[in-house]
Amino acid sequence: MTLSASTACTNRGEFGLISRIAAKVITTEGVITGIGDDAAVTELSAGMQLLTSTDMLLEDVHFRRAWHDPYRLGRKSLAVSISDIAAMGAIPRWALLSLAIPPGLPPDFIDDFIRGFLAVASEYRVTLIGGDTCSSRSGLTLSVTIMGEQFPDRIVRRTGAKPDDDIWVTGTLGDAALGLRMVEKGEGDEFIVGRLLDPTPRVSAALILAGAGLASAMIDISDGLLADFGHIAELSQVGGCIRCSDLPLSVSFRSHPAHITRIPYELALSGGEDYELCFTADSSNREKIIEAMKKCGIAVTRVGIVASSPGVTARNPDGSRFQVHTEGFTHLI
Repeated sequence: MTLSASTACTNRGEFGLISRIAAKVITTEGVITGIGDDAAVTELSAGMQLLTSTDMLLEDVHFRRAWHDPYRLGRKSLAVSISDIAAMGAIPRWALLSLAIPPGLPPDFIDDFIRGFLAVASEYRVTLIGGDTCSSRSGLTLSVTIMGEQFPDRIVRRTGAKPDDDIWVTGTLGDAALGLRMVEKGEGDEFIVGRLLDPTPRVSAALILAGAGLASAMIDISDGLLADFGHIAELSQVGGCIRCSDLPLSVSFRSHPAHITRIPYELALSGGEDYELCFTADSSNREKIIEAMKKCGIAVTRVGIVASSPGVTARNPDGSRFQVHTEGFTHLI
């Protein structure tokens, strides 16, 4: 891990920070040279291909320090990247972490952040193999590069959806978006707010789906179901219809009607940050999918069908078209 420019986060200097991080890292298989050299050296498992994804989290854009304690911020910063690898049915293996640190950030903040980051790394057998630091003249910026591996025939892309495939989602939707509304008002619900601040990447479900060849296309739900399934539809050159009545809503979500918009499905369709999986599959695989998800203890729900004509719509229980105010979060607008 190379560090430069800023020692504002620690009065023990950049090399002290490197040493503290390196001492906490648990190395897994495939790492030949990790933190401390100019570059990391890793080795793929025989016959597998490398998958790489990068995410950035910017203070006051993706998170606020007033809401995110450093431990859960560390957890989330790695979890959302692992979710990208899971969305392609791959095994997460190695991570790079870069930090742009604002002046005056307490040393304990970075220590607790790293503790959370490495806790998730341990849970998913991911090794932190390097990164960088620099000073920031604004807020805290986090950049995580995640690498994974998988056999070529098991990698699930966004391009495989076919007309008449079922549209499925894991878990429940809308919790994180509701959690955001709650923290903005200074209110709390342990489950709901936890879904926002400490998401769970669906690695086990993705690996089962990929290993059994059950999913034709897959994506993780970071920007909202409509927006993210829209990416599948665009790349697969298909359309789709989401049934609002089938959207899986948690018990906690349903128990907070005062926080839900006048249109009850809005947050579930376009709230984002659920980090559940949305995938498509041939209708002949329904029973196999249900049984496979029971084995890993993750709920799964059919929420729609892939159409041959372009465009993604949501339908109310009476069949009328559901009008959303926004289809999901998007940057650079």
